[in-house]
Amino acid sequence: MARYTDAKCKLCRREGMKLFLKGQRCFSDKCAITRRNYPPGQHAQRRSKATDYGLRLREKQKLKRIYGLLDRQFRLYFQEAERLPGNTGENLVSLLERRLDSVVIASGFALSRPHARHLIAHGHFRVNGKRVDIASYQVRAGDKITLRDSDKTRKVVGEAIEFSRSQVLPDWLSVDRAASVVTVAALPRMEHFLHPIQLQMIIEISSR
Repeated sequence: MARYTDAKCKLCRREGMKLFLKGQRCFSDKCAITRRNYPPGQHAQRRSKATDYGLRLREKQKLKRIYGLLDRQFRLYFQEAERLPGNTGENLVSLLERRLDSVVIASGFALSRPHARHLIAHGHFRVNGKRVDIASYQVRAGDKITLRDSDKTRKVVGEAIEFSRSQVLPDWLSVDRAASVVTVAALPRMEHFLHPIQLQMIIEISSR
């Protein structure tokens, strides 16, 4: 599957906000936004007026980059959100937050999305006792995510758990850090989406 392989800090600078793609680095003075808060490129600091289409496109790009999605993947999520009953924006948020890599990050078991995907791909997590190595796996209410019973798994996840002890956990997840168990108590709702992104703009540009 295709994936973004260029410098991740360029994405944060292009969107003008922290996307938290580099784990601990994003919370340090080395963060690209802290050091160079302007878009990358030779003519990046030249002022230009954004069009209505450009503003909507930027909001869509922010959402895609936060969740590590390419165009085709995002389009499939949006089509599914439109198909489901209810508000399209809330459906889209629910689908993205229910990804296994999103759950791993929200529970504090990974430092960043690339880290979460690496751990999942190498089989460090179990869903209801079964090995799942697909980052886009959709969890459901009642699912239980546990760590693989091995010293290597406890070691690679332990650093993330220690770093995220002060992290506020979403109430739709029940996390037992001592036992390294996450239970999906309910499905995520719109209020659990904390990113400063205007979803209405994304719906407008994606519905064309």
